[in-house]
Amino acid sequence: MSTALGNSIIKDINLAPSGHLKIDWVAQHMPLLNTLQEQFERDLPFKGKKIVICLHLEAKTAYLGLLIKAGGADVAMCASNVLSTQDDVVAALVERGVTCYAIHGCSNEEYMEHINKALDFQPDAIIDDGGDLVSTLHSDPSRAELMKNIIGGCEETTTGILRLKSLDKEGALKFPMVAVNDAFCKYLFDNRYGTGQSVWDGIMRTTNLVVSGKTAVVVGYGWCGKGVAMRAKGLGARVIVTEIDPIKAVEAIMDGHEVMPIVEAAKHGDFFVTVTGNKDCITKEAFEVMKDGAILCNAGHFDVEISKPDLHALSSNVREVRKNIEEFTFTDGRRVFLLAEGRLVNLAAGDGHPAEVMDMTFALQAMGLRWIVEEGKNLDPHVYSVPEEMDKYVANLRLQTWGVGIDKLSTEQARYLDSWAE
Repeated sequence: MSTALGNSIIKDINLAPSGHLKIDWVAQHMPLLNTLQEQFERDLPFKGKKIVICLHLEAKTAYLGLLIKAGGADVAMCASNVLSTQDDVVAALVERGVTCYAIHGCSNEEYMEHINKALDFQPDAIIDDGGDLVSTLHSDPSRAELMKNIIGGCEETTTGILRLKSLDKEGALKFPMVAVNDAFCKYLFDNRYGTGQSVWDGIMRTTNLVVSGKTAVVVGYGWCGKGVAMRAKGLGARVIVTEIDPIKAVEAIMDGHEVMPIVEAAKHGDFFVTVTGNKDCITKEAFEVMKDGAILCNAGHFDVEISKPDLHALSSNVREVRKNIEEFTFTDGRRVFLLAEGRLVNLAAGDGHPAEVMDMTFALQAMGLRWIVEEGKNLDPHVYSVPEEMDKYVANLRLQTWGVGIDKLSTEQARYLDSWAE
């Protein structure tokens, strides 16, 4: 622990006891990671390797970091968001021998300092969330030498994969990356059920207001948007979806939701949740027609989906009325409320996805990292999908933990499916 503490930038090591309790709690509810820990302790797939992990630093990601460490790695972790860090969990990680660079509520400048401190660790492989590690490595000329020694890594989010694919398309990506977010066991469950539950957990915890009987506007109907809309409907809300994709718009209608442009939806909404990964999804034109008391929040990676410059430009007064709630009073007297500074509401104002959901995602992360460490030297620098057998392995592990069995194809059935003739 002494080496980790001496190298770390954290708030207070004395916060560790409550952090240990949080980590121990999620460990009881993450059986897939427990299974992998037994394998990793036996096989030591990361022995002699330095691994840098950039994720939201809370208990579930802490347990992933400890799993990678159990596999023989020297691990350093930094945050992927300035408001999602839980300082007690970070302190507990340091006490367990993981070097950390993260403080809740740090400035953007300090955040980038932490990213660079983690890169000073000279990683052999990385796990990224939103692409900040990869982006810094590729945009800062002083980091070019580091990339020569990086075997590869894994990316957690839709936003990060968009950035990776852009780099790959330009031929600029310098090492292979696994698109964990594109795995079936990630977006079908984490993005849909995890985001769906945790977003409303964060909203309800922060506002202490009822959802039933109100109108929720969900901006974007990807897998995260589907989950947010589904849970809003289950809580008794009327759901309006806004979309740019006609196919997703049709899907939203067929799922029982209304669809309309954001400026029209703005007239009806009590809650607004952005889940697009894009910028300026709610802007001045929508703010100008919103009801007094509308509540705005974001579940995309960066705080750019709700235009904060437009909010400030329209406001005569801004104040914090409750923890994680800013009140913007417009010049005509209407008020709208922004949660968690427009950052990820489920993590900045909550504990993130449920442990059982992240158990599947982090199993993919850990197995994906093992795959890239073992195979990366033989791979060209591109974005790779999670191998199908890995995806199905994680799903089978989940079924086993539930005590659920499924059927298997007979030899004759398999032959029939593989044949073009009857």
